[in-house]
Amino acid sequence: MSDDFANGTEIAVKGLNLWYGKNHALHDISINIPKNSVTAFIGPSGCGKSTFLRCLNRMNDLIPGCRIEGDVNINGEDIYSKDVDVVDLRKRVGMVFQKPNPFPMSIHDNIAYGPRIHGIKKKEIDGIVEGALKAGALWGEVSDRMGISALDLSGGQQQRLCIARTLAVKPEVILFDEPCSSLDPISTGKIEDLILKLKKDYTIVIVTHNMQQAARISDYTAFFLLGDLIEFGKTGQIFENPREKATEDYITGRFG
Repeated sequence: MSDDFANGTEIAVKGLNLWYGKNHALHDISINIPKNSVTAFIGPSGCGKSTFLRCLNRMNDLIPGCRIEGDVNINGEDIYSKDVDVVDLRKRVGMVFQKPNPFPMSIHDNIAYGPRIHGIKKKEIDGIVEGALKAGALWGEVSDRMGISALDLSGGQQQRLCIARTLAVKPEVILFDEPCSSLDPISTGKIEDLILKLKKDYTIVIVTHNMQQAARISDYTAFFLLGDLIEFGKTGQIFENPREKATEDYITGRFG
């Protein structure tokens, strides 16, 4: 594994299997995800892409009866080791969900929440909040109303707030689980532009049902089908010259 990380890999997964009770949901998944890139997971509903995404910050730990075997290493650390602090892991590997989930508190307090619980001093909080909102492409829209409820923002603004909230704790990796599925085209464009900017500083993994979105913003694409990773490669190759017939059939709309 050490050679992988020396060569620019951020996340190295080898032989990952996952069961929900007796249901074998992921089958022997192996993939190396490069640093400072956008990697898209595509595939039909129920194929395992969101389940696999949640393996990368141990969100599946919260599901009763879930069992995982295999190796998941982030920057050379086995994240399923008994020594790993899961709270710290989820700080390093942030997640943005399908529907915006702002806390029922002010814009300022949404962003300040993470730094506060991680012990950041009060005098540093305002600077972190401003920096996160700027990085989340929201500061210009909310700087004069930081005290209003985050629930009063539009859906697209709420999603960018959730991204800024993730950035406030300085992650290494950001996982996006269909972050634009409930947004209008203008809000979707803003999120996509933001993701392209964020990859300069973070490793991005995104689950999307929108293949045009995957083609627009990702550097690498992984195609999942029925719990298997069918094909992984540079996005141009996957969309223009897929190696596997199943990949070609999905991309051309023959199924899914």
